[in-house]
Amino acid sequence: MSKVIEKVVIFGGTGQTGLCCIEQALKKGLKVTALVRDLSRLPDEVAPKINVISGNSTIKEDVAKALEGQDAVIVTLGTRNDLNFTTVMSDSLKLILDTMCETGVKAVSVCMSSFLFMDPERVPPRFAEINADHKRMLEILQSPKYESLDWIAVLPPHIADEPSSNNQFKVNHGSSPGRQIPKSDLGQFMVECLSQPEHYHQLCGLAYPTLQ
Repeated sequence: MSKVIEKVVIFGGTGQTGLCCIEQALKKGLKVTALVRDLSRLPDEVAPKINVISGNSTIKEDVAKALEGQDAVIVTLGTRNDLNFTTVMSDSLKLILDTMCETGVKAVSVCMSSFLFMDPERVPPRFAEINADHKRMLEILQSPKYESLDWIAVLPPHIADEPSSNNQFKVNHGSSPGRQIPKSDLGQFMVECLSQPEHYHQLCGLAYPTLQ
């Protein structure tokens, strides 16, 4: 049985997916904290509605401060348009998970990519380095070290700037049901799955419309 979630912290909250998660969490009445590296990237209309902590997800003290008193965690870390080699996302995730274990926070949803459902050689070459760090993130998440956490790996396809499907999107465990997902649907699932045990320790593909 999952615990009631009232407070959630979001890492990567200034990106497209992170902002959608903030919006959906607020819509559900949750108290939202965001660890933000560049405060100028947080929209003016969002900042007053949440608890903003200035910091970096690669710094232990900043992560610990953000996690203090939280019920759950959402990770939507990205590199924006930088497709070069990186370990920032996987290094950050390891630090977040280690700190969760220390502080007793259990539930975490982590956004990666549906490319992880594919053979690496089929991934477009320009996304190879980002996909490689997503793979490192998934391997960290699946490590026996974090077996006690209620983690959900969320692997969306193309994130579309389209209207919500109004709960018509489909979720598959272990495969992608389609080629795109409206960004608000992705944000909704990232929040809702935290209290849905059927998704714990699963690789969740989601899409709308679905492939027939």
